[in-house]
Amino acid sequence: MTTRLPPLLAALCLLSLSATALAQSGEAEVRAYEDALARGAQQADLWQAGWTTVYAGSLALSAWQASEASNDEDRFDGRVGVVKSALALGGMLLDRQPHPAAYRALQAGEANDIKGARRLLETVAEEERRRRSWQARLGSLAVNTAAGLVIGVGDDRPDDGAINFATGMLVSELQLRTQPGQAMAAVNRFQPAAVSFGDVHLEGEVAFLVGPNQLGVALHY
Repeated sequence: MTTRLPPLLAALCLLSLSATALAQSGEAEVRAYEDALARGAQQADLWQAGWTTVYAGSLALSAWQASEASNDEDRFDGRVGVVKSALALGGMLLDRQPHPAAYRALQAGEANDIKGARRLLETVAEEERRRRSWQARLGSLAVNTAAGLVIGVGDDRPDDGAINFATGMLVSELQLRTQPGQAMAAVNRFQPAAVSFGDVHLEGEVAFLVGPNQLGVALHY
């Protein structure tokens, strides 16, 4: 025996299921954003500490070389290294990654709904893109070009100048590529989707959530 629900009751059931799915997907989405920012903040702290240590060590070594090296060429290179390392260290101290501050803001409830949390994550993702763009390489290009010219032309050692330039650009590229990228990954995994229930059509975004303690699907519509 088959029982058919009245149209009004069926519509109410569908509405109830949709509301439940919306609430669950919203919670899952916020959790996904919070997880992405938490991992980004952790990586940002490690990245900040690691590269600050590298440049501080390079500054100390260059300062020693500038005064204690056994020949004029090494002392000259040391003075150039002091300037480059000081600029890089200053950049690390002044230009902080956005993830820790965004994660604290999300935990403090400053983004108190799904749209606010998504805007916060998109802002961080946009900053990640900016930090990986070709414009972000212009500063290191200018500094390393100047250092290479000072050594190659100013001190009449073109080979050493070229090596200094290439080494500096390689380190700068490595620094840039090891920056956190969790926000871009979290934003990009939401893809357009359409779902139909009879005459009801829903359009939105879907993301697969895979982690150590979760496996599921988040809907955003």
